[in-house]
Amino acid sequence: MTIYVDKETEISLGLEEEPLIRRVIEAALDQEECPYEAEVSVLLTDDAGIHEINRENREIDAPTDVLSFPMAEYPAPGDFSCLEEDEDLFHPETGELILGDIVISLEHVIAQAEEYGHSRERELAFLVAHSMLHLMGYDHMEEEERELMEARQRLLMERLGILR
Repeated sequence: MTIYVDKETEISLGLEEEPLIRRVIEAALDQEECPYEAEVSVLLTDDAGIHEINRENREIDAPTDVLSFPMAEYPAPGDFSCLEEDEDLFHPETGELILGDIVISLEHVIAQAEEYGHSRERELAFLVAHSMLHLMGYDHMEEEERELMEARQRLLMERLGILR
């Protein structure tokens, strides 16, 4: 498994971000029974950085907490069955499934942890979990999708032992 974590901000959460991110990514892949070794890229930035990425990629002129850029389209959430048909989804040298990219605003992590009354660790873990589910085909645009995704997020956070 290859997990790239880049940080382009001086903002500190007061914790070791990378080991936590790796732990959540690995747990998400295990929970969803991903049959492949995977590659995920994570960028930790600030509100200005995520604002620019949001504007450029989604035409939304505002900062947000997390952005997910999945590489694959899934027939159903967490259904990896037909991904092998698209060789572009696999790294040519490692053979790993390239899941996609995650971008997180550390300013939002701090603000939302305070707003929701839980730790920065819990907020960062939640945003990574949420984004990983997006990278594996989950969404929350429709009520039924939202309920399924929220249930999978809750289960993942419980398995990690990171509760509110």
